[in-house]
Amino acid sequence: MATKTNNRPTRQAVPRDRTKLRKLVIIGMLSGICMVLGLTGYGFIPLPTTKATIMHLPVIIGAILEGPIVGMAIGLIFGLFSIFQNLSAPSLLSFAFINPLVSVLPRILIAITAYLTYRAFAKKSETLGVGMGALVGSLTNTIGVLGMMYFLYAAEYAAAKSLDPDVVLSVIVGVATMNGIPEAVVSVLLIVPLVAAVRRMKR
Repeated sequence: MATKTNNRPTRQAVPRDRTKLRKLVIIGMLSGICMVLGLTGYGFIPLPTTKATIMHLPVIIGAILEGPIVGMAIGLIFGLFSIFQNLSAPSLLSFAFINPLVSVLPRILIAITAYLTYRAFAKKSETLGVGMGALVGSLTNTIGVLGMMYFLYAAEYAAAKSLDPDVVLSVIVGVATMNGIPEAVVSVLLIVPLVAAVRRMKR
């Protein structure tokens, strides 16, 4: 006598499938926000002395809410989109940004540093963890991109900016300070309430 086979998914399989689907949806949604911010120009907030970019914020949010793998996937798409932008609309420094070590690797690292920092400080306070994760993730973007640009393209950077090669490091440090600090502050001010709002919606 033939026995009936049960083709219904197990109780464990269904939640896992839903989790995977949710993560894919979040990756697609937050990656799309990165692209929209870049294409529309809304990814740059004008400040008195500079423009603070917020294009990396979806990477940090994804990492804090869904873990480093999701954040890294968003960072990868963000970096690849940066390469596409610099190939389709070249600028003065596009020679550097078409290199994945400059445009992709630092964006992937954003997710790792933001998540690890969040986990370390969230033991004391959830808000503190989110804020510190946003701060470190933002600084990772600034230091990572400009640092790789200096180590790989110092001479080309000097030529593009008409600078003496001896002052390239000080110029890049100045740019990192002028842009990185405001961007980190903006990241904290935006990400803390955004993550809190998403967490309230999940309850």
